[in-house]
Amino acid sequence: MVELGHPRSFPLVQDALQVVVVGAGISGLTTAISLLEQGHGVRIVAAAPSATTTSALAAAVWFPTHVGPWERVLRWGEDTYDVLAIHAEMDVPGVVMRESLGLYRQAPGEPEWAAAVGGVRVADADELPPGYRYGLRFAVPLAEMPIYLPWLVARVRELGGEFTQRHVQSLHEVGGGADLVVNCAGLGARELIGDRAVYPVRGQIVRVTNPGLTMSVRDEQHPGGRAYVHPRQNDCILGGTLDEGRWDTTVDMAVGAAIIERCWDLVPALRDARVIEHVVGLRPGRSTVRLEEDEQLSSGARVIHNYGHGGAGITLSWGCAREVVALV
Repeated sequence: MVELGHPRSFPLVQDALQVVVVGAGISGLTTAISLLEQGHGVRIVAAAPSATTTSALAAAVWFPTHVGPWERVLRWGEDTYDVLAIHAEMDVPGVVMRESLGLYRQAPGEPEWAAAVGGVRVADADELPPGYRYGLRFAVPLAEMPIYLPWLVARVRELGGEFTQRHVQSLHEVGGGADLVVNCAGLGARELIGDRAVYPVRGQIVRVTNPGLTMSVRDEQHPGGRAYVHPRQNDCILGGTLDEGRWDTTVDMAVGAAIIERCWDLVPALRDARVIEHVVGLRPGRSTVRLEEDEQLSSGARVIHNYGHGGAGITLSWGCAREVVALV
């Protein structure tokens, strides 16, 4: 069987564990698949289906954003890049390698994430929009989440994984009969285990029709706020905000209009695009990703945490899942 998770897989385990993964977002699904591919039994327990998680709203372009610690992020990101690149090559639904242009107001040098990407070059003058003097060209994976998430769910089921929909108030509730509980609750970890270091990072984006774009463009230092344009099959995602500590998921139309206006600076052709919808989601912010083993539950089940990925959930997903497998 061809494993569709990690390009570098672990040997199959001799003593399979019964594992409960809490959370059905991108971290929970990739962790479950990685464990299932090694022969463990896995049940995902989550309050809501994957299609309703924050992961489903993500622009989901590989790019480390609002996450730490940097040395671990680079390793997790490189592993994830490799997996998603293989998925794109294998025509896994929703995953493509997207030509990209990063825009800068000063000479950027070589970014720290360049080693994971492999090929980064200075953009030619005719590749830059008006008003920009500096840019970098590279290719990174893009996962169209309304397509990729259902494929991941189907992959879990194909490997024998199970889903249970219920609201979990304590990890002790799911520890009975399990050898291991993996906490992939994202922002929910704040209440689930009382981790007050977890906070919301509100993100507002705009979906518009695609006027024929094939290249992602971003300017993280735009004077009006960070700006990015990510074309997908039938739309483009325009973003976006990183509002720390804000729980409000109500769309702010003034913010949406500002996002659109600054994205016009990046891609003037967007002036012909029609707005489809405005969307708000809450990313699971934390000063550092928590990926470590914790004290056993009263049932004797081991606990591994895997949450706090900020704006880099898809970017770190498979790499973090691989580390969970290594800890197991």
